[in-house]
Amino acid sequence: MVAACRPKHWSKNLLVFAAPLFAFRFEAAIWLPAAGALVVFCLISSAIYLLNDCLDVVADRAHLSKRNRPIAAGLVSVPSALTTAAVLSVVSLTLAAWITPALAGVVLLYALIQVGYCLQFKRQPLLDLFCIASGFLLRAIAGAVAARLPPSPWFLLTVGVLALFLAIEKRKAELRVAQDRGVITRKVLERYSLPLLLRLESTVATSVFISYSLWAAGPALRGAPTSWMLLTVPFVLVGIFRYQLVSDPEEAERRLSIDPDRTSEKPEELLLGDRGIQLTLAGWLMTTAVIGLLSRAR
Repeated sequence: MVAACRPKHWSKNLLVFAAPLFAFRFEAAIWLPAAGALVVFCLISSAIYLLNDCLDVVADRAHLSKRNRPIAAGLVSVPSALTTAAVLSVVSLTLAAWITPALAGVVLLYALIQVGYCLQFKRQPLLDLFCIASGFLLRAIAGAVAARLPPSPWFLLTVGVLALFLAIEKRKAELRVAQDRGVITRKVLERYSLPLLLRLESTVATSVFISYSLWAAGPALRGAPTSWMLLTVPFVLVGIFRYQLVSDPEEAERRLSIDPDRTSEKPEELLLGDRGIQLTLAGWLMTTAVIGLLSRAR
């Protein structure tokens, strides 16, 4: 049951700490509620995963890797998975309401969108991308709401378009794998083509860079607390380039022969496992930490 809750995907929920980090606020009174939001999203996201796997159990059994998921493999029954999902949802919403009612509202909105995605939206081209991206955006908003920090509009836009970029990369990898194997296991892939996804990727990647740069410009544009954050812009650009490199068809094929589980179908696997992305994130975090400490020392 724990494996069916996909704890590996909990790394996505670390995005709740983005608002305190981007605001250079390191007080316990800020981070403790954000940590509560992390727990809340781990619970509600696992509930959604259980529901999704119950609905897709037949399709997953026909998928090369998804057939090994606990529910598809018959290791966890559908009734017990649905019961666990319901319990996790109730606990998540209760804890969120205890932290702040506004957080409960964000969690409820996340749950409604994701349930809609599981039932219908994932079969609708473009809409499925926005549903995936909304999950990341709502995580960032949840962290800001829990910590009672008003987020910068450029911060929200950056998170939103970055999430959309990752969603496009995910679909691009899924489509490439489906075409290579001659089996379409996700119906929405029939409505996509690689040229279309490449055009979308180019547009969104540019938007990520521009929106982050505008945020990094500082208080004059209602962005970062200091314009010194412009020093982190190169890390963002390198990160985008690195992700596009590892998701390139030829590069992805080479990497698949080394590690079949590490593909751009699983953004969290790339973020945790690719050395280049790890170093880029480390450089960004170190630079941001130094800028934050120096700005607060003034």
